[in-house]
Amino acid sequence: MTNHEDCPNKTDDELVKLSLGNSDHFLCLTRRYEGKLLHYIMRVTKFSRDDAGDILQDVFVKTYYNLNDFNEELKFSSWIYRIAHNQAVSEIRKKSVRPTISLEKEDIERFEDSFDVVKDVDNSFDRELINEVLSHLDEKYREVLILRFLDEKDYVEIADILKKPVSTVGNLIARGKKLFKEEYDKLVNKVGK
Repeated sequence: MTNHEDCPNKTDDELVKLSLGNSDHFLCLTRRYEGKLLHYIMRVTKFSRDDAGDILQDVFVKTYYNLNDFNEELKFSSWIYRIAHNQAVSEIRKKSVRPTISLEKEDIERFEDSFDVVKDVDNSFDRELINEVLSHLDEKYREVLILRFLDEKDYVEIADILKKPVSTVGNLIARGKKLFKEEYDKLVNKVGK
């Protein structure tokens, strides 16, 4: 068994190399990413925590079995998010449901910094409205907005995760923000009547 006390001091790339030689080190990577990926999967799929946890387990299994294929020129975080993205999309298709989004208070605060339309959102009604808006967006816009503003990924990482050119990611984010604002305004006006 490996001593995992030095895990926080190791980079992802170092842990990948160590995991290839000793599978015990993979536990360090799973601990590092389990919370982030679980929240990402829950936001994208709107599945329960248990169902998202099952997807996460599949993500880690696929990650482990494909470690030899990891391209060290890429960021490990982008690579594992790509695996999570593919697994989540696959599960959504299996269940044939249109996902809605579940945001936490800290997610709302991140959106506030990026969208003028959601300033001063702090009650559960408004949080539900933002969840509703995100769930109405086409998957391609919803996903880039979640990756950019909730998971705080940069354009290059998003491009790696979604396998799209950086310019396309920029366009999707810009269009997604516009559609978000339009949908938000429409729902606010509908509720206000």
